[in-house]
Amino acid sequence: MAYDFYFTRLTYESGDWDVDIRMPSNVLNSLVEYTTLKVDTTERIVALSDPKMLEAPFCYLAGHKLVQFTDAERKNFERYVKGGGFVFVDDCNHDIDGLFAKSFEAEMARIFGAKALHRIPNTHPLYSCFFRFDGPPNTGMELNGWGDDLVHEYLQAIEVKGRIGVLYSNKDYGCEWDYDFRNKRWLAVDNTRFAVNIIQYALGA
Repeated sequence: MAYDFYFTRLTYESGDWDVDIRMPSNVLNSLVEYTTLKVDTTERIVALSDPKMLEAPFCYLAGHKLVQFTDAERKNFERYVKGGGFVFVDDCNHDIDGLFAKSFEAEMARIFGAKALHRIPNTHPLYSCFFRFDGPPNTGMELNGWGDDLVHEYLQAIEVKGRIGVLYSNKDYGCEWDYDFRNKRWLAVDNTRFAVNIIQYALGA
């Protein structure tokens, strides 16, 4: 069967990539509920150093610890993004001064240049391409004082030819969405709706 979308989690040799285990199935369930996309509901786990990741419509990379790419990982990351790919990167520490944030941002500067990663305005099409948001939704991690005890009112991105190629969050969306999708019925508002926007944008919306 040909799929319109499948969820690819990237592994990398440093740090801890295997976080937020239930998040992908929760997000995939939302795509099935809200869109007409043909969705593969099984998460795919692919090494960043594996050329197979270059074929993915969307990639997710997250962690708490050091991000220090190997040469092969760095080469694939650059090739994927510059070739039109989309990587959503989530800092599970919710800490702009934490190890993941500092080391990941250093990797992006090394690959794309010191000024490539920048804040995107809250009027960016990302926030209105499916559901409408006034900016990045807050997470329980922020409101409960986890990490740096700040509410981050922005996301950052690296853009290629006017489109986001790397979307970077310090808001810990991975933990926010890390629950059994059957429990969404208890929420007043489904907090995974923003994930639908991210993926629809990645697919060209």
